[in-house]
Amino acid sequence: MKFTIISSLVAGVVIVGAGTSLAYRRAAPSGAASAAATEDYGRRLLTETSMLMGPDQPDPSKRYTGSRLQCGSCHLKAGTEPGTLALVEAFPKYPRVSGRDGGVGDIKQRINGCMTRSMNGRALPLDSVEMNAMSMYLRTLGEQYVVTSVSRRATHEPKAFVTPDRAANPEAGKRVYETRCAICHGGDGLGLRSTNTPSRGYVFPPLWGPDSFNDGAGTHRVLTAARFIKTRMPLGKPDLSDDDAFDVAAYINVQPRPEMADLEKDYPDRTTKPVDNPYGPYADPFPIEQHRLGPFKPIEAFYAKLKKAGS
Repeated sequence: MKFTIISSLVAGVVIVGAGTSLAYRRAAPSGAASAAATEDYGRRLLTETSMLMGPDQPDPSKRYTGSRLQCGSCHLKAGTEPGTLALVEAFPKYPRVSGRDGGVGDIKQRINGCMTRSMNGRALPLDSVEMNAMSMYLRTLGEQYVVTSVSRRATHEPKAFVTPDRAANPEAGKRVYETRCAICHGGDGLGLRSTNTPSRGYVFPPLWGPDSFNDGAGTHRVLTAARFIKTRMPLGKPDLSDDDAFDVAAYINVQPRPEMADLEKDYPDRTTKPVDNPYGPYADPFPIEQHRLGPFKPIEAFYAKLKKAGS
């Protein structure tokens, strides 16, 4: 049986893998080679998330995600492709204020936000092999971005999404989905598996259902989803109009998906809650349906006036 050994400078461990099974034992750090191996493991955690941290992981203590998504399902090319949801500039932006958490969070807390919401799982221990590897990988991406030429930093995306001045229409979005999205993500929205082995995850991820992101994820917000769809989808040929991206985002987000507990605790300062946040409570008089589907300009105007009055 072929074994691979990955040494971790950050955590001082050796990761021994046989197939998809991973075992862990203490070891002394071994310099640059160890750092490179840790960084590579961080990249693999983004691209092979389901196998390494998913519900089918042989070691129950390492089952951190509740879905079989990969982090790379949204952060394309392991986050290296400049543009929407790229990770190349993520590390230098932290620590930063998080309205959702009501405080200042670092990169590890941001990773755990994705783990508990987008991956519908549980938080990684802050000193774990996985957390240290992912953090190192993101730091390395940031360092590489700094020395990258301007031409290579350029994005190749359509113009940024502009919110239509109306409510999103899920029924219109269904028609867009059926003609432009279903060929990859399936008519039932449950994605296309990589193989018959569930731990291998998906070639094209599910957009709703038990293996998708939960209702506390940022992508469950219509405007956030529409921005991603407009600039990235259909994969390889992102040519949807603002209206189509808006409507199909609404259609996707009215479908059933896992529910996250205690969402009412998000955004302790309710005035910082995004206008398209699909769950309350709110600091404004607008109904929840308008927060979910729009129109959003009246809500934006309300908060702009509130901010001006308080300044």
